[in-house]
Amino acid sequence: MGDTNSDSEDAAPQLRDDAMGQFPVPAFDDLPEDLRDRIAEETEQAGFTPNVFSAFAYKPSHFRAFFDYHDALVEDTALEREEIEMIVVAVSGVNHCYYCNVAHGALVRIYAKDPTLADQLIANYRTADINETHRTMLDVAVKLTERPDAIEPADLEKLREAGFSEEAIWDIGAVTAYYNMSNRMAAFAEMRPNDEFHTLGR
Repeated sequence: MGDTNSDSEDAAPQLRDDAMGQFPVPAFDDLPEDLRDRIAEETEQAGFTPNVFSAFAYKPSHFRAFFDYHDALVEDTALEREEIEMIVVAVSGVNHCYYCNVAHGALVRIYAKDPTLADQLIANYRTADINETHRTMLDVAVKLTERPDAIEPADLEKLREAGFSEEAIWDIGAVTAYYNMSNRMAAFAEMRPNDEFHTLGR
């Protein structure tokens, strides 16, 4: 969720009160030990505490499930991390998710080593500077986002023809579905991206 590989490793966890607008952000010291450990680990890696951790800490059981699934998506996958982040940003662009557009836009810039790709994907992935394989991937992800009832076997066949393995095809669907849920929770709770995300990877 953060994973920014910042050079700063001395930051202390900080759950910002303005991480979301509709629910209270809990105090770090009041959280269960496993949540404090996970947030501290993320803060050390990123150099700051991504607000999504502050927001989901509101309900610890949901925090655990949300981040466990996130970790599975990025650690046990047939996709490149760059491809995962491209899906996130294209889907979040369609959903107008402010938090994920900014936070995962930063991750696209970092993993793709491209300072402009995220902005292109958010505005209109169809005109972005990407290859046909990735365009097919995003076509299916966006269709699943906008018209899930219209997904059909032919869409999966297009992914096979583009060179994706069966596992990668599953992962495309899983990442898309997860971030549609994440986008909706971010909108519902009015999660705000950290200022740091705006400049990372530029």
